[in-house]
Amino acid sequence: MTSNDINIAVLGASGYTGAELVRILALHPHARIKALTADRRAGEEMSAVFPHLGGVALPRLERIEDVDFSDIDFVFCGLPHGTTHEIVAGLPEKTKIVDLSPDFRLMDVAVYEEWYTDHKAPELQKSAVYGLCELQREGIAAARLVANPGCYPTSSILPLAPLLEAGLVNADQIVIDSKSGVSGAGRAAQEANLFGEVAEGIHAYGVGAHRHMPEIEQELSGAAGKQITVSFTPHLMPMSRGILSSIYVNLNDGQTAADLKKTLEDRYREEKFVRVLPEKALPATRHVRGSNYCLMNVFEDRLPGRAIILSAIDNLVKGASGQAVQNMNLMAGIDEDTAISQQPLFP
Repeated sequence: MTSNDINIAVLGASGYTGAELVRILALHPHARIKALTADRRAGEEMSAVFPHLGGVALPRLERIEDVDFSDIDFVFCGLPHGTTHEIVAGLPEKTKIVDLSPDFRLMDVAVYEEWYTDHKAPELQKSAVYGLCELQREGIAAARLVANPGCYPTSSILPLAPLLEAGLVNADQIVIDSKSGVSGAGRAAQEANLFGEVAEGIHAYGVGAHRHMPEIEQELSGAAGKQITVSFTPHLMPMSRGILSSIYVNLNDGQTAADLKKTLEDRYREEKFVRVLPEKALPATRHVRGSNYCLMNVFEDRLPGRAIILSAIDNLVKGASGQAVQNMNLMAGIDEDTAISQQPLFP
């Protein structure tokens, strides 16, 4: 595909990731948003759902079944899990897809069905490419269907995969402790996400059984060259966006925290959106807000033979919509950072 205009449909445009996609694509020189769907808000203007997008010329929201896909080049699917399989299977063969749901992230259909629901497009799953751009660039560029990674997996896999590939850490003793803003739970009204339930507190959820666990393990197992299991616990923070992952690893014999950091620096030196911070600088969610960046750093633990890795992303950008546009850019053969090179908002 050339860098001519790209006709785009965003399915599930009334959610947070849909709004972020529109915000980013509004400044994309090649993107032309032709269709926006939101079944419950069909017929409304996008500005009625998200007033901050009132200055952008956009089509009215409509139902998925009313969209004419004949002239659509790219489809972004931001729908709930279990709803994307049949929709993607019914799209024209020429249409490329970036799916922001988990429906195509797990390459083993049986694993998907264990953690989610029945897989309704197992044949299509075989062609799906996991869309973590910095690690799967060539596969993404040649793909028709890309499974956009989850937010927690993005913040965990980016720092861990190079270390496992290099054999620097014990693959069987990885602990990931992640904190996320409330937007990661979506925009639908839920009692657990009310201000009074979330403010002035922090709580763990999905303990020992969060659905991002098999996704993390799938990609880290590939990097390690063997099946591994990680200990992963997510927490909900009283903030709107951002993820900070604290990762605890045991070093293999002869390795140091400095070796880990140098490996990450070497691996990501030429990457536009992954930054290994200098010296003892601490990654923080306020330093990536609104951006497609992942900040990381490595620290020596006071316990011998252990290291602590910190990783920060904006869950709605690098953890969702920004990475989705990064994937589209790769698939379209245009500059990877087009429309997503904005620096973080601060404060």
